[in-house]
This record gives sequence, structure tokens and C-alpha cells, in this order.
Amino acid sequence: MAGSPTARRRRLSIELKKLRESRRMTCAQVGAALDWSGSKVNRMETGTGRVQPSDVEALCRFYEVDDELREFLKSLARQAKTKGWWQAHGNGVPAWFSIYIGLEQDASTFRQYQNEFVPGLMQTPAYAAELHRATNQMADEDINRAVSVRMERQARLQSPGAPDTWFVVHESALRSVIGDQTVMREQLEKVLETSELPSVTLQVLTFDAGPYPATGTFSMLGFPDPEDPDIVYRDGITDAVYLEGADEVRAYTRAFDNLRAAAASPHRSTHIITTLLKDYTI
Repeated sequence: MAGSPTARRRRLSIELKKLRESRRMTCAQVGAALDWSGSKVNRMETGTGRVQPSDVEALCRFYEVDDELREFLKSLARQAKTKGWWQAHGNGVPAWFSIYIGLEQDASTFRQYQNEFVPGLMQTPAYAAELHRATNQMADEDINRAVSVRMERQARLQSPGAPDTWFVVHESALRSVIGDQTVMREQLEKVLETSELPSVTLQVLTFDAGPYPATGTFSMLGFPDPEDPDIVYRDGITDAVYLEGADEVRAYTRAFDNLRAAAASPHRSTHIITTLLKDYTI
């Protein structure tokens, strides 16, 4: 079972939806039978509302599930109410991004295509702070919190259970100057350092790579439990989109495979970044 509160809430939602669909009932029908609204059942299945263990108990008795499954689902509901470590940073983590961090903590595979900036899991504190300042939406105190969260997220790449991680980064993201020469030199050094981790593969999509899927930045998270489907994540300035449909995930998987095929090999990518680094060497 996935470990973070976010992942537990997602797993609970998936299981509740499966139970209803196996009975060939609508949310409205289940709600009417339990004197609830259909929207309440829908919120429980989509993870947009807090699910109480007592509600899970009522659903399980209605669906006539066995005791073992009922206790498992109630346990998920109880554990989903706890807070993740990142939530202690307050405004440094927007609510819509908090969901993503919770899922990221449990991912066993991580794929990201980045065409604007160095991936967050490779950023230095100085580079990350410059990006947050550019949005002009956070106070300095919240920027410091946001940067701290980003650094803590990076630690998982060096943990014993690190996810199998693959980055495809467009050359323009590496050439865009963020901050001054010192910031860029340290940042490119950090990219090279991260790419040497056993769990990480890095490829650079060069300017001369030819045609490739015009997808924009996106991330894909895979999970160890087959009951937890993969997720495609895309974010903006004020919100994020989570895509979980089989067709959507399949399309992005194909796009990422095409990006990998078009990008330089990991060995050549290291050479490209080393060459770029020379421009910032004093």
C-alpha cells in the first residue's frame, strides 16, 4: 500500500469507485440508498472531499464487502487524514501542488520532459529561488519555504528506495540564463551531479534533434502497486491537471518514448552540459 496521505486517499477513491461500478450503480443510486446526495458519493470517489471511516463503514455494509476489505478501506480513510511533511511549510506549498508532492513521494517511476527550466528535482537553492521570485507571487519567507520543500524532495533520489527516474530536458532549458554566472555554473554542475545517481537517466533534446512531439512540459508518475494507475501531471501558474485515463496515459507514454528517441544519448548529453558549463567557468 502506498505510504503518503495523498496516495492513500487516491487508493481509497479508486477502491470505492470499483465497488460501486461492480454493482452497476450510479452515484445517485448509492446516495439515495444511504440518504446521501449523489454528489457526496462522487466526491468520495474523486478524492475531492474528506472521507470519514464511518462513511466507509456504511458503504462497505451496503456493498456487502467482507470484513478484511472493510477494515483495509477504513484504515485508508483514517491514514488519509494525516498530514505530509511538506504541509508544514504553509504558503510555501500551494494546495494544488501539495497533491502532486504527496503522489511523488510514493512513485516508483518518474518521467519528466522539461522544455523551459532545469527540472525541479535537479535545481540548486539559488536557481529555484530565482524562479520563484520571477513569479512575483510569494513573500520572501514563503520563497524560502518553497525552496526548502524542493530540496527535501530531491533527497529521495538518493534514498535506498529511489524511484527509477528519467529526465528529457530541452537544450533551451539549459541555455536560458537564470540569475548570474555563479548561479548558472552551480546549476549546471548540479545537473551533472544528479545525472550520475544510479536511479537517474538524463537526456538532452538538442536544437538540431529534428521533429518531436510538441507536448510542453509534463511529468509521469508510476506506482509499485498495480492497483494504482499511472498519472500524467501538468501544471501552470495557479493550478494543475492530473490525467489518469488509460488513453491519456498511453498517449503521453508514447510521446515520452518519442522524445527519448529524438534526444541525445545519456553519454552525449553529459558532454553537451560539460561544454555549456565552460561558458560559466571563471
